Amino acid sequence: MSGIRTIVAGVGAYLPERIVTNAEMAKLVDTSDDWIVERTGITQRHIAADGEYTSDLAIAAGRRAIADAGIDASEVDMIIVATATPDETFPATAVKVQAGLGITKGAAFDIQAVCSGFVYGLSVADNLIRGGMSKTLLLIGAETFSRILDWEDRTTCVLFGDGAGAVVLKGEQGPGNRGIIASKLRSDGTKHDLLYVDGGPSTTQTTGKLRMRGKDVFKHAVNNLSDIVQEVFDGTDLSPSDIDWIVPHQANRRILDATAKKLGVDPAKVVVTVQDHGNTSAASVPLALERAVRDGRIKRGDLVLLEAMGGGFTWGASLVRW
Repeated sequence: MSGIRTIVAGVGAYLPERIVTNAEMAKLVDTSDDWIVERTGITQRHIAADGEYTSDLAIAAGRRAIADAGIDASEVDMIIVATATPDETFPATAVKVQAGLGITKGAAFDIQAVCSGFVYGLSVADNLIRGGMSKTLLLIGAETFSRILDWEDRTTCVLFGDGAGAVVLKGEQGPGNRGIIASKLRSDGTKHDLLYVDGGPSTTQTTGKLRMRGKDVFKHAVNNLSDIVQEVFDGTDLSPSDIDWIVPHQANRRILDATAKKLGVDPAKVVVTVQDHGNTSAASVPLALERAVRDGRIKRGDLVLLEAMGGGFTWGASLVRW
C-alpha cells in the first residue's frame, strides 16, 4: 500500500458516572436481571447526569483520544461527531465539541446513521484524509439515548445507555500496511418502521421516543452484518479467516454470537462490552475498541474488523490494520 493511509493514532472513551443495574431496572418496569441477561447479555448501563449533554461526553472522550495520540488539540483540523442524540437541532454538536476543546481552526460537523454512525464516520474521515482535506481528524461517537427512551417500555428501555468513544485519525505517507484498508456502507429505508424514533422537528415538533420491533431487527442484523463483512473483503487479498479481532456494535450479545457463528469466526475473537454499558448506539464501537486497545488485546499489526447496524436501516464495516 502506498500514498496516504489513514491510521488510528489514539483512542479515548468516556462513560457517565451513574450506573443503573438490572436490579434497578426491575423496579421501574416488569422485568428481572435474569430476563435481561438471557435475552441481551446486558448487566448494567451508564446514564448521563442531569445537565450532562452529548457534547460533554464527546469532549471528555475526545480529550482522552488526543492525549493518547500524544498531540496537542490545536493539531486537530477536522472533527466529526456521530450521534443520533445531538444537544440541539442545530448547530451541530461537533462545533460545540470544537469550542470545548479550544480548537478554532478547521471544520466540524455531525453525521447521523444511528448505531452505524461511527463506522460511517470512519469511511468519511478516511476519504477526507486520503483526499488531503484533513491531516489530523478527531472522530467521536457520542450518545445520550436515555433522553429518547420510553421508560415504561421494557422491551427497549433496558437495552440502551449513554457514553462516548473517540479516535484520532492521521494521514501517513509512504509504504506500509498500517491503516484503514477498506470500508463498505449500506442502507435500506424500507425498513424504517422496524427501528425509529416517533418524533422530530418537521413531523411532531417533539423529540419523540425510540420504537423497535426487536425480533425483526435481530433477523436483519445477523444477515446484513454477515453480508457486509464478506463484502468488505472483496478487492483485498484477505479473508475473514485473517481477522484477529472483530469490534462490533454492542447491541445484543445474541446478535454478536449469531453473527460470529454465521461468519465462522471464533467467538473469542469478538470484543464484547455490551454487558457493561448496554447499547450506546454510535458510541458502542469506539467504546469497545478503546477497551480492547487499553487492555492489550489489540496490538500493532493486528487485522481489526469494525461493523455495525442501526435504524434506517443503515449498516457498514471497516477493515483496519492496527
